Formats: sequence, structure tokens, C-alpha cells
Amino acid sequence: MSKQIPTEIPDDYPVCLHSDCPQAATCLHQIVYPELQKDQTYLKLVNPMMCTKDGQCKFYRDSKPVRFARGFINFQKRMFPDQYDKFRITLEYEFGRNEYFRRRRGEKIITPKEQKIILDILRKVGVTDDLEFDRYDEQPNWYD
Repeated sequence: MSKQIPTEIPDDYPVCLHSDCPQAATCLHQIVYPELQKDQTYLKLVNPMMCTKDGQCKFYRDSKPVRFARGFINFQKRMFPDQYDKFRITLEYEFGRNEYFRRRRGEKIITPKEQKIILDILRKVGVTDDLEFDRYDEQPNWYD
């Protein structure tokens, strides 16, 4: 399997030195290492002594793209005002006021974990329709 280097590698993303690991071909930490090595003076390194090559490494990060969401402005149109107020207040408590609005407008991607939180809160406030986020993007899941 050939290694495909993802675009837009986050700044200071930790790399792994273990190219002989059985999971190296699909681990983001190993895949980005050669690319960052080309032009970075300093690299952030996952401690090689803490990595395991048994297929159970706790630092393994799958390079397979996942579905991130962007925005949920249309949710409000499909909710009763009372439901939306409870939904908004609960999410502002969860993410903070500014971060709530950044996610709502689609300025900040919504991770799969955050999507689940948002959809769970929809159910808690009484929304029974299956609502879709405004837009979806597929990209590597660098941190979540």
C-alpha cells in the first residue's frame, strides 16, 4: 500500500520514527514524517520509547478520511422557538458562546465527536426529525 501524504498538515503535528511498524502505512504520524522532514527545522516527535509495534499503539492515528460537518444554521428553521432556545443555551454551555456561533455558521469544522454531541442535544430538546448539517467535508482526523 502506498503512503499518500495528506494536504494541510497541522503546525507542530507530532511525527513517528517507526517506519517498520505494521501500522506505519496508515498512521498519520508516520505518513507525514517524510514530508515535514523536507522543510521543517524542528519536528515534534512522539516518544519512540512509548510507541509499540504490536498493532496496539496508543498513538496510532488512522489516515482514512472521516466526515466532518460545517454549520447548522438550518436547524433553527426546523425547530420550535422553545426547542431552539434550549438547544442553543445547552451548546453555548458545552462549547462557549463564540465557539457555538463559529460552529453554527460553519467557520469551524465540527468533528464526528462534536456532531454526536449536537445531535444528542437535539434529541434531548425534543427534535424528532433527522436533521442534516449544512455541509460535509472529508479529511483526515488529525486529533479527535
